[in-house]
Amino acid sequence: MFFASDNWAGAHPDIARSLVEAAGGFASAYGTSDLDKRVENTFCEIFERDVAVFFVGTGTAANSLALASVNRPGGQVFCHREAHVNVDECNAPEFFAAGAKLVPIDGPAGKLQPDALAAAIGRFPPDFVHGGQPMAVSITQATEAGTSYTVEEIAALSAVAKEASLPLHMDGARFANALVHLGATPAEMTWKSGVDLLSFGGTKNGCWCAEALVLFDPGKADQMRFLRKRSAQLFSKSRFISAQFDAYFRDGLWLDLARHSNAMAARLAAGFAASGKARLAWPTGSNELFAIIDNDAMKALKEKGAVFYPWPAGPQVKARMAENETLVRLVTSFATSEADVDAFLTGL
Repeated sequence: MFFASDNWAGAHPDIARSLVEAAGGFASAYGTSDLDKRVENTFCEIFERDVAVFFVGTGTAANSLALASVNRPGGQVFCHREAHVNVDECNAPEFFAAGAKLVPIDGPAGKLQPDALAAAIGRFPPDFVHGGQPMAVSITQATEAGTSYTVEEIAALSAVAKEASLPLHMDGARFANALVHLGATPAEMTWKSGVDLLSFGGTKNGCWCAEALVLFDPGKADQMRFLRKRSAQLFSKSRFISAQFDAYFRDGLWLDLARHSNAMAARLAAGFAASGKARLAWPTGSNELFAIIDNDAMKALKEKGAVFYPWPAGPQVKARMAENETLVRLVTSFATSEADVDAFLTGL
């Protein structure tokens, strides 16, 4: 009963086999092999346009390089207060962007709101050099609260960003989970809604170690080659990242894996409602859910081997909690089984 994180899950067997197949023979290095090029073409097909793709090893690297590529002196990056780039990346985005600053903004359910974003951008007038200058907007899809921005919500935020001549970056560590939840296409959820740069995640959804930075305007990708090399993210044997994505995309595996993990989260949520011992803190829109749980039930579950994390509760959630309750986070994955979920619910 492992619900701590989808990072705890291993690799899907098809992806593991693809790595083994890539291990034999010889292939040109540094992203120039036939396999690398084929997977880059697959990205173009998935997004229905020519894109520039840069393979990296971690989501933090993808996010940091994305923001570094649009850096401005005194740059201010607007993001949600709970965004991964703001609270979980050890200042890497600021470091790689040579001192850029993240500007956290509150918003319900882990989402930025257009009015709040516009107000935050407005606090940096162009004639006030001491405050720095707006540089980019970054959103997380799915969010750190387990919710997903709709296509319309992304477009609304993009309109605010474009009004200020700012690029819109999407942290897509759980891109596939949000995509299947919305029933959208990759194009609809990104460039057709105004996204300029995407951190495309595969690691949380069945890959071993596969992330990519996608630029929807290849004409702006020239400097990224140097940024990636300087950041030590240009893998000499990059075919092992490509091999993972090759299997990941084959026959829609990536979408099937995301549908499964989302379905397991929905099964948990339904069980909470029937238990009398737990309830969702807010509706989920991915494979990540947050529940308010009875402390005695939580203790009993942990004694039975369930693995999940207590989570800090904000004022609005605390107001709905009793003294003997705790907010917890549970994350399902491609490897979560119905038996895992049912065992958790039985223990509950």
